[in-house]
Amino acid sequence: MLYKKTLTLVAVALCLLCSSGPVLAETNGVTDKEIVVATIQDLSGPIAFIGKTTYQGIKMRIDEANEAGGIHGRKIRLLVEDHGYDPKKNLLATQKLIQKEGVFAIVGTIGTPTNMAALPIIVENEVFNLFPLSAHTAMYEPVNDFKYAHAVTNRAGIRLALKHMVESGGYSKPGSIYQDDEYGHDVYNGFKDAIKELGLTPCEVTTYKRGTTDFSSQVAKLKAAGCDLVVLGATVREPVVIIKEANKQGFKTTFLGGTASMTPLVHKLGGADVEGFYALSQFIQPYADTADKNQKAWFESYVERFGSEPDTYTIWGYIGASLFVKALEKTGADLTKDNFIKAMNSLSYGPDIFKAEYKYSKDNHLGVSGVRVMQIKNGRWGSVSDMLR
Repeated sequence: MLYKKTLTLVAVALCLLCSSGPVLAETNGVTDKEIVVATIQDLSGPIAFIGKTTYQGIKMRIDEANEAGGIHGRKIRLLVEDHGYDPKKNLLATQKLIQKEGVFAIVGTIGTPTNMAALPIIVENEVFNLFPLSAHTAMYEPVNDFKYAHAVTNRAGIRLALKHMVESGGYSKPGSIYQDDEYGHDVYNGFKDAIKELGLTPCEVTTYKRGTTDFSSQVAKLKAAGCDLVVLGATVREPVVIIKEANKQGFKTTFLGGTASMTPLVHKLGGADVEGFYALSQFIQPYADTADKNQKAWFESYVERFGSEPDTYTIWGYIGASLFVKALEKTGADLTKDNFIKAMNSLSYGPDIFKAEYKYSKDNHLGVSGVRVMQIKNGRWGSVSDMLR
């Protein structure tokens, strides 16, 4: 009789244990000691020169958090994968991180085409896709608990900037050249939005394929049409080549790029040719000899860690990792997916040393709505507008 009662009690206990399984199950990538996260960058492809600095910006902030004792007793373990700016490789890397490594979040992955390829499986597996280096609306819309962004869309940014420049600078014949992919189309849509609101007609529009190095025919078309302002749906190297070609052809016009083009790499590569070039930013770009006290300390710390100077993509990565760290701090010691979502949906950040500022809510997973117009003057990026909204 006692034996039967014992078996009954064991069976009841097992049933209770099984029924409570989902509640007791650990959050993926989270233990008492660590939080496993990852980033996927281009470390070997056409934009490896910015993928590397983006990764270093993320790593610097994660290292700072760990050196300070971690977050609520946990250290952050950062994994990195290389997608070579190939959407298929990014998808494979993402599958590996989710299925093999069991990461809690993927932070700061670079590139719109690469992010677009992997986003569906990230969300499906309830892994957080946080602060990607992509200004596409899909990074935060439609609103989903597992995706949050920190880059104003190229469409919204270009619309604001182009309207500001036309209204303040008297331009009347704007044209555009853009990369024929998701990124370039987003820029072009912003161009069309502004043109429509301004009641203007596009002067000329032309495209190019990713990887193009000869822009002579596109520049000739824009010159023949007499465009007095040209919006570039390009990243870093292409604006330099396009502007050099324009100078070669004697095409004197004003060029405006998106946030992807606002990096010191542009004036380092372009020199005097890119003087006067405009682009967009959500924060200030510090330089070693003009930085304030806090910026200088950050600048010197980066150089000490990595042996090179930071650029704009370093800051993008650093800010994204900072947002992640702040959200973890706000979540508290009980780090579950639900608790992290609650923290993100009430997260306020900044202004930081770069004048970046974000505020998230249940209905706003972007956290920012404005951009500044920046211009290269004397080989340096400087702000030439207030925050446009």
